[in-house]
Amino acid sequence: MPTTRREALLVLSGLVASAVELKALANQVSSPAKQPANEPANHDNSLPSAAYPFSDLPMKSANGAEFRAVLKGKLATSESLEVHETTLPAGGMPHPPHHHVHSEMWLIREGTVQLTINGTSHVMGPGSVGFVHSNDEHGIKNVGTTPATYFVVAVGPGADSQ
Repeated sequence: MPTTRREALLVLSGLVASAVELKALANQVSSPAKQPANEPANHDNSLPSAAYPFSDLPMKSANGAEFRAVLKGKLATSESLEVHETTLPAGGMPHPPHHHVHSEMWLIREGTVQLTINGTSHVMGPGSVGFVHSNDEHGIKNVGTTPATYFVVAVGPGADSQ
């Protein structure tokens, strides 16, 4: 049974209306409404915007290394995030090579470190950045003659449970 022009126009108008609604929904998801200025922006229990003065960071020591926790929690986009600073003595390693689900990035502040990723070593000095993809085996060691200090940024599943 052939379709009449009237039936075709009815179906077409329904498709156009559906497409308009889908586009509006997509715009809401990709550009959510801004929070009013007097309401907190993190109703989702994500980390709030903040500053972390170095002098306020508590220090812990283990095996001659110093660790300062900076922040830990969830981003508004749901990823887990953990940031800390480590100072290793000459020849020091925080732990043996390992792997995990979350990714990590190292921002070298001072000293010389060797970052080994899946068996390949990279020597890095101040200003260098290293990155390890999820589940890549990695380890870091101070290969210099002075203390080495770097920040670690861990992102992904389990990063905030370290």
